[in-house]
Amino acid sequence: MALFSSLTPVFIAIICVLIGVILKKTNGKKENHETKSKPLSRPWVDEDLKDGTDHHLEEEDVDEEWQGPDENIAHVPFFAERYSEGEMIKRSQMFYELLNKRRSVRFLSDEPVPREVIDNVIRTAGTSPSGAHTEPWTFVVVQDPYLKHKIREIVEEEEEINYKKRMGDRWVNDLKRLRTNWIKEYLDTAPYLILIFKQVYGWLPNGKKKTHYYNEISVSIACGILLAALQNAGLYTVTSTPLNCGPQLRVLLQRPANEKLLLLLPVGYPKKEATVPALTRKPLKDIMVVM
Repeated sequence: MALFSSLTPVFIAIICVLIGVILKKTNGKKENHETKSKPLSRPWVDEDLKDGTDHHLEEEDVDEEWQGPDENIAHVPFFAERYSEGEMIKRSQMFYELLNKRRSVRFLSDEPVPREVIDNVIRTAGTSPSGAHTEPWTFVVVQDPYLKHKIREIVEEEEEINYKKRMGDRWVNDLKRLRTNWIKEYLDTAPYLILIFKQVYGWLPNGKKKTHYYNEISVSIACGILLAALQNAGLYTVTSTPLNCGPQLRVLLQRPANEKLLLLLPVGYPKKEATVPALTRKPLKDIMVVM
């Protein structure tokens, strides 16, 4: 009897542990069931639009010693053309006036555009600075009517879902004054579509992955230079970020997995009957702080 009394606390402790284990397993199964039964919602933020800079590469894929083509890059003298103050002011004013005419145009003509112009504006975009000079961009130029129409089908299907479900009432209402919707006729009519992909990583000669630092910022700067080059050439576009279309467009255009769609630009001349919203830009005092 004394032995039983001394073992009673031990039995109670064992029973408590067993009950705890059983309850934990039961709750775990319930959570797994709820997770499986709960439908996965598709976020309006496209996975392809997320910056891959924070996605650390696998250790075995990273070259710890050096990820560039040559450790000893030669440095050469730099000679810059310098203008007088008067010429600087004149050139800066003229450039501002040129870019201030830039508008997002959704009514684009099918009038042909010289291919050489497209080559030149993309060369210009390729002069953009990039993290560690990785140049993490790919500009896909689409002029084939069949491919343009397939792109339109993909974009319009996803955009209709975006407008009706993903974007929410506030966003849709904010766009009403601009008279935009999921119908993208310009994807068929524009003579060229330029799809800009960011390369979230590259490849070294030894087959290992190469980090592309600040890839989204780098490609975004290149896109800004491209918009300025288009304006300088007398061409117009509308910046389009087709949400949730990236993976499908990447497959359609046979781009590798390390490339993520950042921007889609239909490029051409405005239609004669084209209209744009009567918008104004913020004055300098609202966008610049001098300290």
